Amino acid sequence: MATTTGAGIDRPLPASAGEQPFAAVIDRWIYVIMAALILIVVLVGFIPDSIMMLKRIEAGAESPIPPILHVHAVLMGSWILLLLIQATLMATGRRGHHMQLGTIAAMLVPVIVVAGFVLVPVRHQQLHADIAAAPPDVAVFLQSEIVPLATNIMLAQLRIGVIFPLLVGVALCLRRRDPETHKRLMILATVSALPAATDRMTFLPTTLPDSPLTMDFYMLMVALPMILWDLYRGRLIQRAYVIWLALVIPSAIAMNALWGTAWWQSVGPQLVGTR
Repeated sequence: MATTTGAGIDRPLPASAGEQPFAAVIDRWIYVIMAALILIVVLVGFIPDSIMMLKRIEAGAESPIPPILHVHAVLMGSWILLLLIQATLMATGRRGHHMQLGTIAAMLVPVIVVAGFVLVPVRHQQLHADIAAAPPDVAVFLQSEIVPLATNIMLAQLRIGVIFPLLVGVALCLRRRDPETHKRLMILATVSALPAATDRMTFLPTTLPDSPLTMDFYMLMVALPMILWDLYRGRLIQRAYVIWLALVIPSAIAMNALWGTAWWQSVGPQLVGTR
């Protein structure tokens, strides 16, 4: 299905008589598929990691889970479930319910961002408390290997904390004027936060801790089904991807440039109060 631009909105053209029903079904359900894929990625990334964390806590190798981590997990879980519900409502023609739930999404975003920025220093301070309580050999390992990695990961966390609300904010502003861009940006905003899940998948090849390249690679892989479907159907790059890449590419360059540098290893701990 090609697209036409009218009043600044990319609108799907009506299906032609000979168009295959399968393509029309995918057009309707692609965003539900993407939201479900995001949910699967999060579950696969976080469930095994959470089980291992609980085992370390039981063994006394790690401090108890701070309350803000529970809050953050509930908020992000709610966001992803809301994304799936919203996509399903639109796919099944219940636009009114979709718009009502959109108010919840608008209120949820700032709370998610604040919780994320509170969580980062709490986790870093917890790591340093664990180092202080650990046996000397374990403390040396944590200080020499885990602290530098955690400081580098902070770059990715700060990046998500900026890109996620920006993309959602633009999507919400365009929800009436440009619904095609709106729905894609809501998916892309959530995909931009997925390195938190894919980094925990130990079965995946990774460039960590030396480089954050695989963070962006797996993020792109999750977004790829929607991108490829748009290219196949519309033969053009949707404006949502231009907006997304305008944020992702410069921030990726900055993150790679700072990753592992002595300057960031000095400044990062100062930002979270561990130096």
